[in-house]
Amino acid sequence: MKFLLYGANGYTGKLITRFAKDHGLTPILAGRTESKIKPLAEEHGYDYRIFDLNDKAATDKALQDVKVVLHAAGPFIYTGKPMIEACIRTSTHYLDITGEYQIFEYGAEKSKEAERAGVMLMSGVGFDVVPTDCMAAYLKNKMPDATHLKLAFAMVGGAVSTGTAMTMTENLGQMSKTRQNGELVDVPMGHKSMTVPFARKAFFCMTIPWGDISTAYRTTGIPNIETYTKVHPAQYKWVQRGKYFNWLLRTSVVKNYMQKKVRAAPAGPTDEERAKALSQVWGEVTNAKGEVESANLVCSEGYTLTAEASLLIAKKVLEGNFKVGCQTPAGLYGADLVMEIKGSERIDLS
Repeated sequence: MKFLLYGANGYTGKLITRFAKDHGLTPILAGRTESKIKPLAEEHGYDYRIFDLNDKAATDKALQDVKVVLHAAGPFIYTGKPMIEACIRTSTHYLDITGEYQIFEYGAEKSKEAERAGVMLMSGVGFDVVPTDCMAAYLKNKMPDATHLKLAFAMVGGAVSTGTAMTMTENLGQMSKTRQNGELVDVPMGHKSMTVPFARKAFFCMTIPWGDISTAYRTTGIPNIETYTKVHPAQYKWVQRGKYFNWLLRTSVVKNYMQKKVRAAPAGPTDEERAKALSQVWGEVTNAKGEVESANLVCSEGYTLTAEASLLIAKKVLEGNFKVGCQTPAGLYGADLVMEIKGSERIDLS
């Protein structure tokens, strides 16, 4: 079964390419630069296509005979919208591995158009946001009247890829977001902190605008959502001082400097580093009565999980298991979707 993988030459794209055969899938490798895509295609024996998302005609031509696009080229704040629009124009199902809430919100805006085109839009089919979305759905099932949801994740071991780091530099100095009474609200980055009782070890965490402020809301309908990630307490102190120098972090001079440093670093964790690492997710819901339900999830390292989860979902769509319009991973495939991925273990805390 064939699908088009855009951004195949990126760190995560290469992992997806390597794992595709294990899922019985045959990707058409795609990207902007032939010198990066062609050798990869020849190495694995796959077809390839070269096109720039800014060229609508070339993009539409590349997607005309494709049933599913798996979009892996970030930062998605720049690449997500043109690919979504192209998929709607060409009646192609759209999947991506973003965690950027802006793209989840944009997909929701385009849901009716996607329905008319007969296609599904599903962002966040990797670590962003399959484990956390499944946790949200699981807890909602345990407490149908939940009014508040907290989600947290922590990477233990491993490293950050170039693509992830580039996205982080784009967000330097920006405000964070939370979901309050069903609406997205601006808040300072790290406006709240807590020590989270993850399954293997407790970690200090702070709030960030993780994709679940969009996806978990649509999966569960819970109107108040906070998302947290592991951070060193010393780093958190610098985040809290951000109001004094965020203006500087937003300047092109600082961003260009940081992006140059990112490009000079390794592309991502090695196979050995990924094998030794793992990721943890914690979730908690409360209702108006003050009752609480919580759970932990331990799963494979983030990039490994992204490759496995994205291919798992791509195969489901290719087999006809989809629903037109904008969908979320757990909203469509259920809270146990993450349990289909090797290495996932869920633990009830209440």
